[in-house]
Amino acid sequence: MFSCPASSLHPVYCPLHTSALLPAQNSPLFFTSNRSQQGNFFISAALPTSTQSPKGTPISPKFQDFLETVVAVPTSQKNEAVDKFQREGRLRTISEFNYLLMALVTADEFELASKLKSKLSSFGLDPDSCTYSILVTSYCKTNEPNEAKTVLDRMLENGFQPNVATFTTLINSFCQKGRLQDAYEVFDIMAKIGCEPTINTYNCLLKGLCYVGRVEEAYELLLNVKKSLFKPDIYTYTAVMDGFCKVGRSNEALELLDEALEMGLTPNAVTYNTLFNGYFKEGRPLAGIGLLKQMKERNYKPDFISYSTLLHGMLKWGETKAALGMYKEMIGIGFQVDERMTNTLLRRLCRSSRKDNILLNDVYEVFEKMKNEDFAIYSSTYDLVVEAFCNGKVNDKAFEILDEMIRTGYSPRTITFNVVVRALGMDGNVEKALSVLMLIHKDRKASRIPFNILINELNRQGRSLGARTVYGLAVKRGVVPHREPRKC
Repeated sequence: MFSCPASSLHPVYCPLHTSALLPAQNSPLFFTSNRSQQGNFFISAALPTSTQSPKGTPISPKFQDFLETVVAVPTSQKNEAVDKFQREGRLRTISEFNYLLMALVTADEFELASKLKSKLSSFGLDPDSCTYSILVTSYCKTNEPNEAKTVLDRMLENGFQPNVATFTTLINSFCQKGRLQDAYEVFDIMAKIGCEPTINTYNCLLKGLCYVGRVEEAYELLLNVKKSLFKPDIYTYTAVMDGFCKVGRSNEALELLDEALEMGLTPNAVTYNTLFNGYFKEGRPLAGIGLLKQMKERNYKPDFISYSTLLHGMLKWGETKAALGMYKEMIGIGFQVDERMTNTLLRRLCRSSRKDNILLNDVYEVFEKMKNEDFAIYSSTYDLVVEAFCNGKVNDKAFEILDEMIRTGYSPRTITFNVVVRALGMDGNVEKALSVLMLIHKDRKASRIPFNILINELNRQGRSLGARTVYGLAVKRGVVPHREPRKC
């Protein structure tokens, strides 16, 4: 066990080795990166990037062509190509075996890679350090850290020393599953054999601690890293910021962002998105608007997730006008808001238009854009759009959309029909109101409510003849309205 320059934050394991006082390589936080990219990074760290093997054995152009073919062809053809290559006895060295194994793992052909691994001895070859490293990566990519740990143990038993990328791959895999004790055990093995961790190793541990809710320990580890000569990178800060945001401590996460900026670190979209998501969870979506403005002023480019997280938060917490502004900004820069969120926005606009008629224009624009984009407009959305136009006294449009809704195959709510009947009646358009009444009762039991609404409205307008016509129609349909036509 190595000693720490600062107090230990783990009851058993020491968070910083003395080897951590050395500068480390800069590369992304593996825990939050794409799994395929993550695997590729570790494979490339375990093997040379040129066509020279670790022992300096050159790879023939023919073998290089074969590797390129294996990567390019479909899975079924990969299997056939590998089998043919094996039958012809072309795998002459462990270097060639490693490159083929690497190509299969990189292409996520894990079953084929496992098949190849099982035949290693039949080629008269013995695994070397690179073979074991690739196998560790393969098992980690398939979310099997126990198998990867077994390979690591065998690697050590056979006298090979894993490099830091191999160790970090396994630590990251355990952290992804919330198995911090196992991750720290691997971390201690690194110390025992003198393998120096990098900032990436600590980033994985930080993310793992935050993943299981041990945010205070993660923050303590960050402090220890800062006290050492081991320089944190933006991924270090992002990991701890994410931990704070997940437990409702976004203000502290923002302080960490300010600290990272003071250190000269460059935040990325993921860093800011962490805060946007934190504000969303805390019910403070509007706080994200100011942060978005700062982000753009500092020339950091928001991505689609930045905008969609903010929009989602505004919709969830009822900030409809702010959500509309965010939606328009997204559309203006070329992002497409998804179907589900657009339906939600449209429903929110419809409800808000009851008190603010100006929003009716936005209702129309969003509705028309959804149709132009061939988005599915949900039945509940149609209902509210129809009602919004009725409330805004745009009755012809409401009638048109109601008809469109029915032709689409939706069955409007009874209350939607009633709103349209009332609106058309108040507008003096008895014929259309009657046609809506006929639609109401086409596929459902007749109700006296819409007849009452129309008779009452016609009575109020002094149109007794029209009221008697509606009353007669109701009786004909087997319904006796509570409202009776006024006598002339």
